[in-house]
Amino acid sequence: MSEQIRQIVCPNCTAINRVPADKPAARAKCGRCHTALFSGHPVAATTESFATHIERNDIPVVADFWAEWCGPCRAMAPAFERVAAELEPDVRFLKVDTEAEQQLAAQYQIRSIPTLMLFRGGKLVAQRAGASDAQSLRAWIEQNAG
Repeated sequence: MSEQIRQIVCPNCTAINRVPADKPAARAKCGRCHTALFSGHPVAATTESFATHIERNDIPVVADFWAEWCGPCRAMAPAFERVAAELEPDVRFLKVDTEAEQQLAAQYQIRSIPTLMLFRGGKLVAQRAGASDAQSLRAWIEQNAG
């Protein structure tokens, strides 16, 4: 059944949506708030929404742990945006501000930023620290998301 229906978390209200696999997910809207489920942009995640996104999405989730004051984080942001636009709706992209979400950063033992984590089925499957360009970021995701 999971091959026919995918659960997708709304980036706006975190409602769990059932999206048929044979329907274009890129055009799907949330059943609760009617917001598009995919915008081609990373979603700002909070401590409250993060667990829902990584545990309930039936697609891989890439989280970028970053901070506003971090030069490499700011340098990587356009590449992260570009790859999000290219790989959605097959992958969900999250941005976690480590200054605003210190509890979440501590929970995942973030020691340097930017740190990227890829989750599938609620489990961490890959992690890397340091800034990436769009090409290496895309290659890393494709290698680990499948």
